[in-house]
Amino acid sequence: MDRKQAIIEEIQKSDKPVSASKLAKHFGVSRQIIVGDIALLRAAGTQIIATPRGYLLEDKPHPLEKKIAVSHSNDQLAEELYTIIDLGGMVVDVIVEHPIYGELVGNLHLASRYDVDQFLKKVETATPLSQLTSGVHLHTIRYPSQEVIQRIENALKDRGILLES
Repeated sequence: MDRKQAIIEEIQKSDKPVSASKLAKHFGVSRQIIVGDIALLRAAGTQIIATPRGYLLEDKPHPLEKKIAVSHSNDQLAEELYTIIDLGGMVVDVIVEHPIYGELVGNLHLASRYDVDQFLKKVETATPLSQLTSGVHLHTIRYPSQEVIQRIENALKDRGILLES
């Protein structure tokens, strides 16, 4: 079996994202070699998602997903994400509209307070995509029932975060 196929299997058998560094150590190569292998796999059509915590294989489309438009300051970032997670949602991604590049998507896959905490630590040393658009952005939210997405939307609306048409 070649290394690229073995990388797919390592990602598949993990129940959480697998970092390039962990894969590099496992295969005895540099992190950059793994990043290159992942790029080749993606170019060949393998649905690998790069998240802030590592690589995941994309699941089949989830039937209960919705894009919501939100706007908030940096100070409200944790409140927004914890609200979604605490009410039973998963933050799949963040999407912003860039004047030159069009739609920019950042894969997040935040499903727990731990995931949000890890993401917030990374944001301390980098600028979130939402700052490109003065805080306006979209999130794809995955949820188990209509009641859950309704609670999430109501809570974000109450906090002045949800944008409505």
